[in-house]
Amino acid sequence: MGLQTVENISKKIGFTPDIMKTIGEIDPSFLRMYHKCDEGILKDGALSVKVKTLMALASVAAQRCEPCVESQMRNAINNGATKEEIVETLEVVFMTSGAPGVAMFRNALKQLK
Repeated sequence: MGLQTVENISKKIGFTPDIMKTIGEIDPSFLRMYHKCDEGILKDGALSVKVKTLMALASVAAQRCEPCVESQMRNAINNGATKEEIVETLEVVFMTSGAPGVAMFRNALKQLK
């Protein structure tokens, strides 16, 4: 069942983060629970999925998780975020977290070229 959940994640966001593959192999029940929670939150509501993924991108950058930034940026792009929206998100991160938060984008921004 872990493999099926990994495939569902991949279909939803357009890729599968490596950590999800590993968790799916080690603890499929946790991955299913995580995915169910994710599905409940990342759906259109008062905020669109695109806006929610941009918020997640800003949050992980502020937490200084570079691999998370790369995954969340891909997720945002797969949910319709433009390069300009990504850059404006980076600007908000700078306003709230300073240069260390922005530095988390250094590798992820290469995907925009």
